[in-house]
Amino acid sequence: MAYCNAKLTADMNALTFPILRLLTDGKFHSGEAIAQHFNVSRATIWNALKDAETLGIEIFSVRGRGYKLPQAVTLLDETAIFNAMGEMQSCLKLEIHDHLESTNSYLMQKLSNGQTHASCVAANLQTKGRGRRGRHWQASLGASLTFSLLWRFQCGASALSGLSLAVGVALMRTLHTFDITQAQLKWPNDVLIKREKLAGILIELQGDMDGPSNAVIGVGINLNLPSSIKQQIDQPTTDLASVTTQAIDPNELLGTLLKHLTNVLRDFEKHGFNDLRNEWTQHHTYHQQQVRMLMPDGREVLGVVQGIAEDGVLLVETDNGLQRFTSGEISLRSI
Repeated sequence: MAYCNAKLTADMNALTFPILRLLTDGKFHSGEAIAQHFNVSRATIWNALKDAETLGIEIFSVRGRGYKLPQAVTLLDETAIFNAMGEMQSCLKLEIHDHLESTNSYLMQKLSNGQTHASCVAANLQTKGRGRRGRHWQASLGASLTFSLLWRFQCGASALSGLSLAVGVALMRTLHTFDITQAQLKWPNDVLIKREKLAGILIELQGDMDGPSNAVIGVGINLNLPSSIKQQIDQPTTDLASVTTQAIDPNELLGTLLKHLTNVLRDFEKHGFNDLRNEWTQHHTYHQQQVRMLMPDGREVLGVVQGIAEDGVLLVETDNGLQRFTSGEISLRSI
């Protein structure tokens, strides 16, 4: 168990995130009161909050009233996360960072230093998160839940082709816990609501094709996206604040998801994706529907989705018969 202060860049003020913690109530705090709290000058506070703005954090400043965030924000807390995990908390090592460029990149860099199996790294703010096919994961403080989990497998990377789908099953179980039953899965690694993206999965593998291998499982869930962020995203997007009236604590959400992930990954280790296949298919938004596959060379392949193979491959009936598609650089679209 570990709690980490922000991983700050060399030119970032060390007071930036401590001040932001004061502002998470969404109320105005005067510059004078903040300065007294930290025993520094008001100019120091101003500079620290300017550094926050360079990270894309919006801060309202009103003369005579002070500073505030656009809305109240619940930051990640180790105790609350472990409480949500229950007895599963002993199975994972947890690190919480105020700021990381990418939780996946952080864990990938730690692999060579012997990072512990079942290590989870979560960030309150991820500024250079990566999605599939080179996309950038847009985020701001309180807008998304972003984390990565390291899982060491004894099997080779060749046996992990259905891993992102297995993670999707854990996501669906978690959302159902919070009565969000309208969510659906899009092959191979997205969660949608009414064809709008709610969450995404990015898996990076390291190791031999036939020997022990490591998987860094990155997950991003949209919590409450500002309109400015939504405008930067090149696909229809939604968030939990838009689809449910209940306030979802990100700590409870993360703890519940880690609990389901642990169970799913253990099942996957023993039986592969096959035992999870029917459950995944029940939630597939394009099952038995016409789709077009955008191939890496620019070609389009039309067909009807027939199902998912035991190894997570998409089965599509095309003009050339039943074809198998692996994720790679293929993009799946509806017709």
